[in-house]
Amino acid sequence: MAALCRGRHRWKGLKGLLVFTRNFTGRYDYDLVVIGGGSGGLACSKEAAQLGQKVAVLDYVEPTAKGTKWALGGTCVNVGCIPKKLMHQAALLGTAIKDAKKYGWQMPETVHHDWATMAEAVQNHVRSLNWGHRVQLQDKKVKYLNLKGSMLDEHTVRGLSKAGKETILTAKNIVIATGGRPKYPTQIPGAVEHGITSDDIFWLKRAPGKTLVVGASYVALECAGFLTGIGLDTTVMVRSVALRGFDQQMAGLVTDYMEAYGTRFMWRSVPKRVDKLSSGTLQVTWSDTETGREHKDTYDSVLWAVGRAPETKALGLDKLGVQLNKQSGKILVGPDESTSVPNVYAFGDISEPYCFLNSSGGCASPWLYICLLASRPNTKGKRTEEKIFQMIALLCIIRD
Repeated sequence: MAALCRGRHRWKGLKGLLVFTRNFTGRYDYDLVVIGGGSGGLACSKEAAQLGQKVAVLDYVEPTAKGTKWALGGTCVNVGCIPKKLMHQAALLGTAIKDAKKYGWQMPETVHHDWATMAEAVQNHVRSLNWGHRVQLQDKKVKYLNLKGSMLDEHTVRGLSKAGKETILTAKNIVIATGGRPKYPTQIPGAVEHGITSDDIFWLKRAPGKTLVVGASYVALECAGFLTGIGLDTTVMVRSVALRGFDQQMAGLVTDYMEAYGTRFMWRSVPKRVDKLSSGTLQVTWSDTETGREHKDTYDSVLWAVGRAPETKALGLDKLGVQLNKQSGKILVGPDESTSVPNVYAFGDISEPYCFLNSSGGCASPWLYICLLASRPNTKGKRTEEKIFQMIALLCIIRD
């Protein structure tokens, strides 16, 4: 039992737990401020509000290099799982139409896909989810602020609006759930100026046309898959292996399947530069890592899928002493998502070694919920303690 919230929270046995529940001071604007309105941040804020906490969520999206921006909901809702699955569905429908002829359906000889129609439908659905998240926050009495948040100290958050107006909020506890964004290979000339990422592809008004996808992560292959599926000429440039970190036998089955359905792969190739021609097309120069030879071809779009970076640089964490992994830039956390600074927690893409990407919406730590629950005023006799012990019992069952 003593190992449940060991260390930073200084809970010592059951007495410490009960004392901690009664030490609420009311000195702050909020019990909890969450920086980041993605899967993890929204799940955490709503759960904390249900536990009686006064909660605020700060969410702000920096536009991409191409100017793409979106609303509340984070990567999964706006530029990840949701639009990706919808565009995959569009590709599957195209395949079904082709198969339908063999089952007696009288179909026209040629069937064309209209990107603009699909994109409008996908974007409208995403906007409806954005609105739904705002309504949910309002229903649960969570304050939503469209501000870019950064840390001033372990109890103070600075929010900056698009117009530059500053808002200061104080909170007993602070959760950082700002997620990650796609990386550009800035060392390659023309990569930023002429390329796009997964943060752009779902919000394009026009079809990307003949597309070169650079990278072989699951993001790269997912995008290449639906682009091929809707009839676009798509090539994947792979430096070494596809789906690094995954079972390579399965990775081989995936790429073999994609090749059989029309996606081209350029293996052991590294891009050198991207130039925009007078015609508007993009000329990509790359080299073969085995022979050293350089090659060129033209594309309508170049999509970079070469990894993601955590959104931690603008949070002011260095001034607070929050420990980061120097290589990845991610925040180091314990099993309860606590950072090296008391009262500051982090989870999702910006933390390690626990929880990753959209799974954070489901695993925003139950331990953190316990800590937040313990922070609420004890106005109902033993009910608060009973709720804590129920959650602890549930966690023991889950983790065993």
